[in-house]
Amino acid sequence: MCGILGLLLSDPNGVASAELLEGAHFLQHRGQDAAGITTCGPRGRFYQCKGNGMARDVFTQARVSLLTGNMGIGHLRYPTAGSFANSEAQPFYVNSPYGLAMSHNGNLVNAPALKQYLDEDVHRHINTDSDSELLLNVFAAELQQTNKARVNDEDIFKALAGVYRECRGAYACTGLVAGYGLIGFRDPNGIRPLVLGIRTKEDGSKDYMLSSESVVLQALDFKEWFDIKPGQAVIIPKDTMKPVFRQIAPQQSYTPDIFEYVYFARPDSVMDGISVYRSRLAMGDSLANNIVSRFGSLEATAAAIDVVIPVPDTSRTSALQVATKLNIPYREGFVKNRYVGRTFIMPNQKERKSSVRRKLNAMELEFQGRNVLLVDDSIVRGTTSKEIIQMAKEAGAKNVFVASCAPAIRYNHIYGIDLADTKALVAYNRSEEDVSKYIGADGVFYQKLEDLIDACSYGNIKEFEVGVFNGEYITGVEDSYLSYLEQIRSQNQRMKEQVANGLPATDFEDPKAESDVGIYNHGDA
Repeated sequence: MCGILGLLLSDPNGVASAELLEGAHFLQHRGQDAAGITTCGPRGRFYQCKGNGMARDVFTQARVSLLTGNMGIGHLRYPTAGSFANSEAQPFYVNSPYGLAMSHNGNLVNAPALKQYLDEDVHRHINTDSDSELLLNVFAAELQQTNKARVNDEDIFKALAGVYRECRGAYACTGLVAGYGLIGFRDPNGIRPLVLGIRTKEDGSKDYMLSSESVVLQALDFKEWFDIKPGQAVIIPKDTMKPVFRQIAPQQSYTPDIFEYVYFARPDSVMDGISVYRSRLAMGDSLANNIVSRFGSLEATAAAIDVVIPVPDTSRTSALQVATKLNIPYREGFVKNRYVGRTFIMPNQKERKSSVRRKLNAMELEFQGRNVLLVDDSIVRGTTSKEIIQMAKEAGAKNVFVASCAPAIRYNHIYGIDLADTKALVAYNRSEEDVSKYIGADGVFYQKLEDLIDACSYGNIKEFEVGVFNGEYITGVEDSYLSYLEQIRSQNQRMKEQVANGLPATDFEDPKAESDVGIYNHGDA
């Protein structure tokens, strides 16, 4: 799961990097591992700054001032398959043909086959383990077939048709064709989000922005916005400034990843016509009903639970609705240190455990002598939940119950969220009672899958990608890809541990490159 951006300003002397940076801050929740911006100047030259870390760390004022040009793309990386190398920060760039840069959100489930195809059939070199580099090179190989000095819209659409033909999985992308314009496209199932915004200025000219979430567009005064549909692409040439849309591939389904609404998206975003905030309210309603059914009645629930406390931050909306529905007091019991990243992004169990206590502090006054219901967005490995429950009991809680806004996660996520290998998931081959014992809770309440789907079902969207809960992936059976993911994760983990122990990563047969070999990187400025 990543955040992507694209911007084309109508003023040829405009500087896109400033608003791309601002947009990156609004999408920081989608990826804290790496950040990057690539812009294109008036003569078609690319400028780039990217590297590991959050946007505030990567983009200093000196670096951003060197990113000239009125169009550009941005990326916030969430580390899928355990990727961590600076060289895998996006956007990616290839100089042939024409000069192309691309940002990708999602995962390609046929990555091993694509790598072989690019090597043996079209002879393009792949330098990282990132499937985003694969996608860009498939596009480049298709565009190369035009064999023309300059391309037009039809050439680009034809090349994108090749991308849809060769690439399978989840992808929402923004891209630049040097000197030509901005592009955006979305996979045929609409798994990953992509929104296009229009900002009309006083002189009637228009700026265009692509983003993973509508909150960026709203914050930057783009009054009109709409979702790119599954299988659809848009090209905005810099000369005409008129978007050209094309349904490149037939819409196979309209199934956004439901985890967007549970966890990743900001509550003030509207994605595919669905309010994230309203969805989380509805999750709280159905979760409360489930809790009441377990205790037998509303009175029995109130007798067993004294207070509802959210695990900050994502679960707050649902937790408040649970408390309202149950008529039980809602309290903030944990204070969050906002300068520590998400715990399940941490590379190993030891780091995750130590990070929880750096991240949260329990207020004893809210726990002392009470039966507490903790509401969290999801329970993944159980490491965080176990630590939080222990903190609550150390603060004086008598009993600690845990309610999850998501159903039990028993399967790997293959479309862009690096949850864990299946066997590392706390609910893998465990009942609710087993999970409760494992994490030290006095009871665990999971959302029902059908209730979660109902909570998110607004407008035309009635189905979602829910393979992480039931193992039924929208692209079909992906056993070979799951094996590939485990292999990559294992390799990356061994490399991290070796580096942490002071041993050189070069001892590996194929160590990751420290930096990108593409266009000039302003990261050292």
